[in-house]
Amino acid sequence: MGGGAIAVGDRGFLQEDRSSHTRQTPRQINGGLLLVTSLAAGATAGAVAKTVIAPLDRAKIRFQTSDIPYSTRAAVQFLVTSARTEGIMALWRGNSATMARIVPYAAIQFAAHEQWKKVFGVDSPQAAKEHPIRFLIVGSLAGVTSQSATYPLDLARARMAVSPKSEYSSLRVVFIKVAREEGIRTLYRGYPATILGVIPYAGVSFFTYDLLKRWYTEYFGSPAVGLTNILLGGGAGALAQTASYPLDIVRRRMQTARRNADTSYPCPNMGQTLAHIYRVEGWRGFFKGLSMNWVKGPIAVGVSFATYDFTKTLLRNLSLNVHSS
Repeated sequence: MGGGAIAVGDRGFLQEDRSSHTRQTPRQINGGLLLVTSLAAGATAGAVAKTVIAPLDRAKIRFQTSDIPYSTRAAVQFLVTSARTEGIMALWRGNSATMARIVPYAAIQFAAHEQWKKVFGVDSPQAAKEHPIRFLIVGSLAGVTSQSATYPLDLARARMAVSPKSEYSSLRVVFIKVAREEGIRTLYRGYPATILGVIPYAGVSFFTYDLLKRWYTEYFGSPAVGLTNILLGGGAGALAQTASYPLDIVRRRMQTARRNADTSYPCPNMGQTLAHIYRVEGWRGFFKGLSMNWVKGPIAVGVSFATYDFTKTLLRNLSLNVHSS
């Protein structure tokens, strides 16, 4: 996926395909620098967003991976108990694995999104407006690309989040123990459910965020920035989380399942995992913890998109100033 050029306006805002909103002559960034700034901005966005919501994420995974009924009170009690017995930093337990995954994941996802837009010919607001289905597919492909490249790290993060420190003391220990005791293939256990979930999640989130930004620009005559971007991203995140949540439950159950004495898994595949959840918990089991996701999801997506746009703008304007001086 080759790089193109992106226009940067003199007022400090990225004028990415927004020439209709300015009379200034845009300057150009070459394709290589375009890709590098996308990767750097994506990595920063992912790291900031995941660190902000790490405690909520840990609580969510705890309930997703067990038969314990979810309630807001139970989630808060879990966090309080963890902080009291293991220290406040226990709320960020597994965050090192999260960072090891999310930095490359977010970098690849945001950069892939920009490259896929070029491949499908929807890298301008007008083209995206004329071909909404293509634009939706682009977001899904960005998610599939990044998830496929970093999946073992996601599994390691889930194992650390639901296990005592004595079992998995570090990311390295997770990989060694899983590979030795369960086999290398286990590092991709739950991958099909993950990909099926990330297709609607990434597609809907990118599509909705860009659509809301375009509507905002058309209505107000200038691009959304700062807190407005966080709010627009939050709306996109809430919609995307709801669309893909049942498969997120299945993914976590498969990632954290422990083998029986005969080395088999209680639910060896996605179909049996779905059936088990429905049999034991009913249809509500597929949405356990969703209310927490409606809190943490929009925060994470909003912070991520806003940080990405801000960092990308900053880096590209900075690079142009350096090159022109």
